[in-house]
Amino acid sequence: MKNNDRIYSMSFAKVYPMYVQKAEKKGRTKEEVDEIIRWLTGYSQEELETQLEKQVDFATFFKEAPLMNPARSLITGVICGVRVEQIEEPLMREIRYLDKLIDELAKRKAMDKILRK
Repeated sequence: MKNNDRIYSMSFAKVYPMYVQKAEKKGRTKEEVDEIIRWLTGYSQEELETQLEKQVDFATFFKEAPLMNPARSLITGVICGVRVEQIEEPLMREIRYLDKLIDELAKRKAMDKILRK
């Protein structure tokens, strides 16, 4: 659990540029990263930028999310050697959902597929 606490207290704004960098390295865009985050959390672009400016931690970022997308339960697969659908800790599952979506973006998946349309 200690390990999770470290992740939960990590600043979302510090990790966000890594998501963008991972996507851009594979020819994707910051806009696509933002679209994924908005789809998952229900934040508007303005709300997302506010959260980044406030340097909130992961726990706060997900706790304050306006509406977690119900379709996120369709996100399956392995991230960091663990099947996301089997993660029992709710906050860790949300974080890994986001990791998985960014991964799919970097693997050049179509946005429709990433956003489970």
